[in-house]
Amino acid sequence: MDDDRTPPEPESPPAPLLRVECYAGYKAEQRPTRVFLHDKEFEVTEVEDRWYSPGFTFFRVLLANGERYVLRHQEAQDRWTIEAFRRPSKGSPEVPPR
Repeated sequence: MDDDRTPPEPESPPAPLLRVECYAGYKAEQRPTRVFLHDKEFEVTEVEDRWYSPGFTFFRVLLANGERYVLRHQEAQDRWTIEAFRRPSKGSPEVPPR
């Protein structure tokens, strides 16, 4: 018996949950300026800290909605991950736009 069914199309890879836009001055990926989480866009209002380890750069950033993240950039793969997250405390105002 012949089977006329076509094989299913391969699934496309899921959209990344995290995407980071950076200001690139004299050095590529100098500092994050915008973060995209689950298709929502957030402005980075402040890079509060930055530190380095072999192959990685870490950024503690404050977003316009008051959330703080520690972002890790793996330079060789150009891959970003979230290492830590802190919600704004209750009653604290959102960061005003600049």
